[in-house]
Amino acid sequence: MAKSHTPEVTLAARKVKILATLGPASANPEMIGRLLRAGADAFRVNMSHGDHETHARTIAAIRAAEKDFGRPIGILCDLQGPKLRVGIFQEGRTVIRHGSHFTLDRDPTPGDETRVCLPHPELFGILQKGQRLLIDDGKLRLRVIRADDNEILCSAEVGGIISDRKGVNVPDAVVPVPALTEKDRRDLAFAVEQGTDWVALSFVQRPEDVAEARRLMGGYGALVAKIEKPAAIDRLEEIIELADGIMVARGDLGVELNPEEVPPLQKRIVAATRRSGKPVIVATQMLESMIESPAPTRAEVSDVANAVYDGADAVMLSAETAAGAWPEEAVTIMHRIATQVESDAGYGERVHFTDVRPDATTADALAEACAQITQTLPIAGVIVFTGSGSTARRVARERPGVRILVLTPSIKTARKVALLWGAYPVHTKDIGSFEEMIAKGRRMALRHGFGTAGSKLIALAGVPFGTPGATNLLHVVTLTGDELKRHAG
Repeated sequence: MAKSHTPEVTLAARKVKILATLGPASANPEMIGRLLRAGADAFRVNMSHGDHETHARTIAAIRAAEKDFGRPIGILCDLQGPKLRVGIFQEGRTVIRHGSHFTLDRDPTPGDETRVCLPHPELFGILQKGQRLLIDDGKLRLRVIRADDNEILCSAEVGGIISDRKGVNVPDAVVPVPALTEKDRRDLAFAVEQGTDWVALSFVQRPEDVAEARRLMGGYGALVAKIEKPAAIDRLEEIIELADGIMVARGDLGVELNPEEVPPLQKRIVAATRRSGKPVIVATQMLESMIESPAPTRAEVSDVANAVYDGADAVMLSAETAAGAWPEEAVTIMHRIATQVESDAGYGERVHFTDVRPDATTADALAEACAQITQTLPIAGVIVFTGSGSTARRVARERPGVRILVLTPSIKTARKVALLWGAYPVHTKDIGSFEEMIAKGRRMALRHGFGTAGSKLIALAGVPFGTPGATNLLHVVTLTGDELKRHAG
């Protein structure tokens, strides 16, 4: 790929981030470059598909594009998680009639229209009369009549065709399965070895699931908890506290809940995560029709727009970019929707519907002051100097009316920040004094389009430099417009 000298015009005004999944339709270097030009900020590698060799090539291609484009790019590895499935059938498939009885048992013999093996012994004995079992993403709905250690007798509330190894959802019980399967453990070790920035943990049910994954990560990378099980909602605050970020994974969440329950839950999860100051991603079926069509439906456009209005840090594309016919167009459309929403005169008011109150710390007080100053003065941007990214997260939590130029000596921090609302990360050399901080901040602001001659910016940092969590300094600077020339001279 030829060296790109194209300025980041696609990212010039947008604060919400676009997370694009890579797959057969997009994992080649040329398409990765096209997706970045269209507006992608970070990439998701779905560990449910493909092998480690394929994923290693994809990650290497992203890192090569990062060098080519000259900006940090985040990589999120999404673990498959414990997926429950039925066994196989004599004919490969059968039909369960509406209102009929159907049994799930532990007999490995191929099934028929009356029964099938459920190769998950942990489910037997925990299910109770009246609880639901959803098959094939909820296309078939069974209600438990009787359950013991060997059989689960159900009535078919919604029947239909069932085939080999279709997925099973159990929305009414906490399933006693580990959040990490043996495959997940291997994939997690691979993600850490490859130096990926984020790991997404699927089917989180309880905070202990997050704690186990974090222990296995050994302090490397950041952990996203995917909220897709109703059981997770009951302990949402605890899960948010332990995770580094949250994903609203509406696929399985929409299967296990009534459809009308998902939108208010989405807003609740986004608001709770925003209050914590951690990034929140809204995912699944955002532009689903663009898997096959070059244009989205109006309902899909509204769905993306609502997530942006709610102040989500990132919106995610799944099969649209991984396996769809129009990956570049899907990113382009998502960028256009987000840009249009953020230019709406009512956006600032809507994005602050969530009441985010600062903690009683100097850093939080200064972050809140940043947001207030942007409402009073014509501020072009906020410059944040950070080693860990915590200052950037604090500023982003307040959703200021301007973007945040995040300067960090840590490439790992720069890549993680790529998923943070409003943050424009730049990997740069460390600073050692207040004067150096201000001079570098001015140059970087001018170089990356955060203002011109006469523009005012807020600089936020901690003194003494190099001390994590010591944010205690706020300074308003004015660009003269010749900072780059003077530095070169």
